[in-house]
Amino acid sequence: MSTHPGSQAEPVGGDSLPADRVLVDPALADAMRALLGPIARLALAQGVPCGALEEMLKEAFVDEALKAQPVQTHSRMVSRLSVATGINRREVTRLTRQQRAVRPVRPSPASELFTRWMTDPAWCEGAGDPKPLPRVPRVEGEPSFEALAQSVTRDVHPRSLLDEMCRLGIARLDEATDTVRLVRNAFVPSDAQAPMLGFLGDNVGDHLAAAVSNVLAPEPPHFEQAVFADELSGQSVTAVRQFVLARWKSLMHAAVPLLEGLIEADRNAGRPQDKRLRIGLYSYATDMAPSPAPDQTESKK
Repeated sequence: MSTHPGSQAEPVGGDSLPADRVLVDPALADAMRALLGPIARLALAQGVPCGALEEMLKEAFVDEALKAQPVQTHSRMVSRLSVATGINRREVTRLTRQQRAVRPVRPSPASELFTRWMTDPAWCEGAGDPKPLPRVPRVEGEPSFEALAQSVTRDVHPRSLLDEMCRLGIARLDEATDTVRLVRNAFVPSDAQAPMLGFLGDNVGDHLAAAVSNVLAPEPPHFEQAVFADELSGQSVTAVRQFVLARWKSLMHAAVPLLEGLIEADRNAGRPQDKRLRIGLYSYATDMAPSPAPDQTESKK
């Protein structure tokens, strides 16, 4: 997917103006509607009213405008934010006084454990499949779930991590043999909406941030590509899904050791470790849009 710089609407001041009074480049408007559609669908499905979503949008507008402004006195800053966002000064003042905690994006211990189990040769079979692990070592030095959990974190008890992974439907404990097995090949909790929403915000948020940065920057700073195809059958889409899953597994097995090695190298070299990185892969399939009906006037010519 190619990225191209987009046009921006002229900033307005005072109260918010109706959309039909603000000139927005048609291509930009189409792109923003495409982004807002899934957000509206999620809000409707979760019972979030338009007013609550509008409040979040105002917060985002003010937060992003604030990042773009040089340091100034509060009164000057309010005026500049009002001009940049089109939100009136009273609302800007209210929004800038709100304290909103920054949501952490560090993966949970359960997801870190899952990733290590899937990628570290010490915990995988020769083909890269995660080994079934005894819950605790039966002989000294034997790989076990307890040792794996402690290699990820010592702040959470291994049994607590096991209970959480079983609760999420990621792992299963065989009580008869006291053995733990992964039962999924992706960290997708089966019955926990909060983690799924966290993944949505983190993954799509970073993907969208990369795409927006590529549009706004003179030279695209992030890798963000896609391929697409029409006229596929349902069976073909299933085949493509299996293809993507296999490629993702291969990419993850190569990327995780690389990243761990780079983190260690940066630490040993004393380099500032102030950057974070996310690598993703996605696929999406849906019905094709219906072909437009032929113009009857044209057909008579």
